[in-house]
Amino acid sequence: MVSDVGMSQWFALQVRGRHERLVSSILANKGYESFLPTYRNWEGSKRRKHAESPLFPGYVFCRFDVFRRLPILVTPGVIHVVGIGRQPVAIDEIEIFSLVRIVDENLNAEPVDFLQVGEKVRIVEGPLSGVEGILVEHKSSLQLILSVTLLGRSVRVEVNSDSVVSTIPCLQPLARLLNKSQPRMSC
Repeated sequence: MVSDVGMSQWFALQVRGRHERLVSSILANKGYESFLPTYRNWEGSKRRKHAESPLFPGYVFCRFDVFRRLPILVTPGVIHVVGIGRQPVAIDEIEIFSLVRIVDENLNAEPVDFLQVGEKVRIVEGPLSGVEGILVEHKSSLQLILSVTLLGRSVRVEVNSDSVVSTIPCLQPLARLLNKSQPRMSC
């Protein structure tokens, strides 16, 4: 591997439209750890065919040493490393970890609008144990919103209320609080 894992962090790379797979493949061939989370959607005029589309169109995640980013920047299709001004900003490890878990478990995920408000929760059992996100109710089911703050993008996945607890200690277990007849506890 090109980059030393001890010195490297995850960054988001903005890439040319519809070049996500190519960029991810080239980076992997260069020896970098890249990650392109995808989801399955329907394609075509009659929606008869499944297609794998990027969860974050126009972006690829890559682990590298920020001080050795030139080989990344000269990769065909890469526009720039996402950051503030000209300074790259690393993606939080827990956000990448959560996305990897969803992809590895082959769950039905889809892109949604970025959310900042809501109850921050952690899944405590099942295949997504340890994953954190924001709990929302959608079409009469509970769903976990995983956000990549730097990109202002989110992903939604359905969860079981019994496997979710609040990240705020005084609100655990959250499943009891979802019963609308009980008042919410405050810290």
